[in-house]
Amino acid sequence: MKNNPKVEDNFPWDQTMRNHFTTFPKFLLSSILLISILCIFYTVSFSNSSNKDLNIITAVHGGREEVAVAPPPVPSPKPSPSSKTTLRQIVFGIAASARLWDHRKNYIKLWWKAQMRGVVWLDKGVKPGIDDHLLPQKMISGDTSKFKYNNPKGHRSAIRISRIVSETLRLGLDDVRWFVMGDDDTFFVPDNLVRVLSKYDHNQFYYIGSSSESHLQNINFSYGMAYGGGGFAISYPLAKALAKMQDRCIQRYPGLYGSDDRIHACMAELGVPLTKEPGFHQYDVFGNLLGLLSAHPVAPLVSIHHLDKVEPIFPNMNRVQALKRLNIPINLDSAALMQQSVCYDKTRSWTVSVSWGYTVQINRGIFSVREMEMPARTFLNWYKRADYTGFAFNTRPVTRHVCQKPFVYYLSKVSYNKVMNQTVSEHVQHQVSNPDCKWKMADPSRIERVEVYRKPDPNLWDKPPRRNCCRVLPTKKKGTMVIDVGVCGDDEVIELR
Repeated sequence: MKNNPKVEDNFPWDQTMRNHFTTFPKFLLSSILLISILCIFYTVSFSNSSNKDLNIITAVHGGREEVAVAPPPVPSPKPSPSSKTTLRQIVFGIAASARLWDHRKNYIKLWWKAQMRGVVWLDKGVKPGIDDHLLPQKMISGDTSKFKYNNPKGHRSAIRISRIVSETLRLGLDDVRWFVMGDDDTFFVPDNLVRVLSKYDHNQFYYIGSSSESHLQNINFSYGMAYGGGGFAISYPLAKALAKMQDRCIQRYPGLYGSDDRIHACMAELGVPLTKEPGFHQYDVFGNLLGLLSAHPVAPLVSIHHLDKVEPIFPNMNRVQALKRLNIPINLDSAALMQQSVCYDKTRSWTVSVSWGYTVQINRGIFSVREMEMPARTFLNWYKRADYTGFAFNTRPVTRHVCQKPFVYYLSKVSYNKVMNQTVSEHVQHQVSNPDCKWKMADPSRIERVEVYRKPDPNLWDKPPRRNCCRVLPTKKKGTMVIDVGVCGDDEVIELR
């Protein structure tokens, strides 16, 4: 049987087409490969040239296109680990008035050290004193009469005070990393200030401080404003930028009340937000600071302000005497100052709260740490008509039940044992008259003194923040409680039961 020819055999151009379709995929793949290589080369070349050339920013204004040339981004220099900030590299600018100088200079003498640098800026001259060598140098602020001020409730001295950082910068001091602003009634803990500022790169723009304890104050001014009485820090590069534009900035805000909000307004124009550090304390409160200081945040205590507005922090002495006593634990272990620890005497069902270097409190019953870390309202709001909702943080009421009132033991003395490498602090019961408690449980009034043992840890704040632990130790000493305070163990938990 004769075979039928294939269909394609009937077309003479078939062989040509088959050859064409066989070579086409090879051509296509070669083309794609060539294009890919060109794209990669172009991308790399463009990227390299972009890093070398200036950045071009195009904007449209009023229908016409404008081109602005911006410099390339500069990598931020990071501080060397071997180049930690020292107290000498911090320069203070302290706002003061001649009228109150003789009184308030006594606060400054308590925290000022010989190796520190700074200036007290006064509104006018004062007589030289025999204690001038214990204080920063004094200077008179520049004339501010050219600046407008029209706030009906404030005082134009706010303009003078707002320019203190810029005036201090213009003194031309060398090796400065930070400028710190404070008032003449501000008490600083210098070593803790160094610990806080050492966390930040002083080569960058930083505006560091804290807001007010009063919610209403923060609403009236700003939660984003550092309050100058509590102190704030400005890095050297930011201080330079501020000094260049501050006088123009001040002229734009004649209606502002104080110096703090003028600084804040200029920071806003510079685009620098507030970096909050909870250890700066404005203390816009009245009354007794016991509730605030005995439940201090887990952060270094940097400052205490409004010393003339609040009661002395230790009873039965004046304000200067009280701060002198506080200086004793500061000199031994400033990092641990006011740090709260909570533990339980489970055999007697007591809750114990230690604020190192300040107080020990014993409460009948078992209270959670969550409750104990909230400040008890021993103080009043800056706005006296405001209730507890007027504070900018959580608080708890001072108990009225006689059996739940805490027994408070204030620091009386503290020493350092070199052999044991630990501090030993003694706290004595603050005697107040209370009606008898009818609860059938152990009575803390029989504890007359509390001894607290703690190993200093200068690197406490180089680690992630964690509350220290305390442990009630057995003792045969009559009328005495012994407590050990220190770093919590890996599996140590403050449990209620």
